[in-house]
Amino acid sequence: MTRPDGRQHDQLRPIAFISHVAPHATGSVLVSFGDTRVICSATIEDDVPRWMRAQRVEGGWLTAEYSMLPYATLERKARDISRGKLDGRSSEIQRLIGRALRAVVDLKKIGQRTVWIDCDVLQADGGTRTASITGGCVAMAIAFNRLFAEGKLKDFPIRKLVAAVSAGVYQGEPVLDLNYPEDRDASVDFNVVMTESLEFVEIQGSGEEAVFSSDQMATMLDLTRKGISEIIALQRAAILAADRVAPADLESLAAAFRH
Repeated sequence: MTRPDGRQHDQLRPIAFISHVAPHATGSVLVSFGDTRVICSATIEDDVPRWMRAQRVEGGWLTAEYSMLPYATLERKARDISRGKLDGRSSEIQRLIGRALRAVVDLKKIGQRTVWIDCDVLQADGGTRTASITGGCVAMAIAFNRLFAEGKLKDFPIRKLVAAVSAGVYQGEPVLDLNYPEDRDASVDFNVVMTESLEFVEIQGSGEEAVFSSDQMATMLDLTRKGISEIIALQRAAILAADRVAPADLESLAAAFRH
């Protein structure tokens, strides 16, 4: 079996992070998984949702929004606002992003604040939800580091880093980190969210008009563990580097798109 881009079955696509791409956000990053590129930002507001105030819930809240820009795919995708509602896929993905990030954050430590995670897909080539979770975690960590440095947080609220990656059965063989051609033709598709300790946060998996064995599932989970370990190391390096670099300029962004 030969993968469309020539990777080994257990090989991730090239992954990169460019921080500070959205200057008005508290933290931001452009994350790329191969040709999938997503801008993830974290904006922190000094307020909480009305339901938290009404129920006198301690701490703050974290929520996510996800959108795919019209030019992210080969055929233009209409904006949700033009249809008057959020489509089902976008709604499901942003709920997943929110759940994944809340799983590793102590919301009581952020005080009466709301963390907005915005994930905007610039280019889609498979794995936009996993890239959004992975980049969202980095943007969130950059934002919390900023508040901590400014003395607005007494304790760092992130318990562990979290990341996500896909796996699937393509041409009869389990593979890691599916790009679009593989995702389109895969007989089984999995999305796995894990912490840096390789604890599961969420597993989404199904056969595409096909079935899969327990051995195939075990192999896919083993592949995702390997992938998550590699991604976490890249996240950690990106978070540390973000404190040492100035906001990215247009030239550096253009260079990233040429890689």
